[in-house]
Amino acid sequence: MFSANLGFLFTDRPLPEAIRAAKRHGFGAAECHFPYDTPAREVRAALDETGLEMLGINTVPGDTASGDFGLAAVPGREREAQAAIEQALDYAAEIGARNVHVMAGRTEDLEAAEALFRGTLRAACDLAAPRGIGLLIEPINRRDVAGYHLSHIEQAAATVAAVGSDALKIMFDCYHLQIMQGDLIRRFETHREMIGHVQIAGVPDRGEPDGGELHYPNLVAAFRERGWGAPIGAEYKPRSGRTEDGLGWMDAFPQERAGGTA
Repeated sequence: MFSANLGFLFTDRPLPEAIRAAKRHGFGAAECHFPYDTPAREVRAALDETGLEMLGINTVPGDTASGDFGLAAVPGREREAQAAIEQALDYAAEIGARNVHVMAGRTEDLEAAEALFRGTLRAACDLAAPRGIGLLIEPINRRDVAGYHLSHIEQAAATVAAVGSDALKIMFDCYHLQIMQGDLIRRFETHREMIGHVQIAGVPDRGEPDGGELHYPNLVAAFRERGWGAPIGAEYKPRSGRTEDGLGWMDAFPQERAGGTA
């Protein structure tokens, strides 16, 4: 089944109503970016009402007006990064979210930043694992986010291996990885055991996953054949601006509508 990423979908309504809209339109789960302005009890109530699971939320990115796009690998921002992780874990626990995406941020000295990132993630895993919450790190393309610390899946895999916790996995975002690397089926197969979530969007415009250079019916089938049984996140920006107007792409995946693959 598909998960509606409510950071981009149904954004014309409050988050609890977006959860309800996702359910009405055939999504089997939800995920979002930064839900913190909405009281957790309201989100939990909408999830309980609809029966949807919240697959993940992000740590806050920092001061985006100043160029921040995450904090966990940024030297000098350690206290803010720790606070962001604690905030995300507390909120995730209240709403029953499965994962927290720990945003690395933009970095320059990659070696120093990576050492800091690994230490931050080890401490975060110590907090997350006892609560049954997973952590995700995501390679993000540097065309959209110049200077982002993680941009290749092999780099993310090295980080996960070095941290050495079952709580830490990779977000396999087809949009970002196609822009940076391509060869998605082989990369998925190679890193399958380290992958904790999958996301899709059209390339290169990040619109609905029914156009552009990726043929998602083939990709989704390949992921399923290789043992991926969890929901796949629809994290795209509707081309028309209105989510409902662009949901025809789901017709190519009748087996993935809510009630299909679990």
